[in-house]
Amino acid sequence: MFDLQPGPANASIKILLADDSEIVRRGIRQLLAAQNEIEIVGEAADFAQTMRMTSELNPHVVVLDLHMPDEYKISPQEVKAHLNHGLQVLGISIWNDEHSKELADRLGVAVLLDKMDLANTLIPTIIQLERARHAAA
Repeated sequence: MFDLQPGPANASIKILLADDSEIVRRGIRQLLAAQNEIEIVGEAADFAQTMRMTSELNPHVVVLDLHMPDEYKISPQEVKAHLNHGLQVLGISIWNDEHSKELADRLGVAVLLDKMDLANTLIPTIIQLERARHAAA
């Protein structure tokens, strides 16, 4: 079982936050700020930046908005191929429709969360994904 180490200097779950909305990113930062075991290592505003920052920052979990400005410029397969290298992808969306579920699947999202319920679901899901990552290692 994964043992979470206390203290921001020893944060054990590195998060890359990817959402085109500064307001949403700010809200997620506030949710995660009180969690000593979680460290936001970077923020991206589109898929291209997310892929680049994933390579540079080596996060454990990417919190990924499914619908960002360059959604139709970069194929889901390209994003999936780039992101699925030993990290967990946690999808977030305001929509809970079939298109979003299919897109999440094509992007390789491990879990899809509703943005309206992140206050209740985000932290437990991040910890669950990190435990699964360690169990697979």
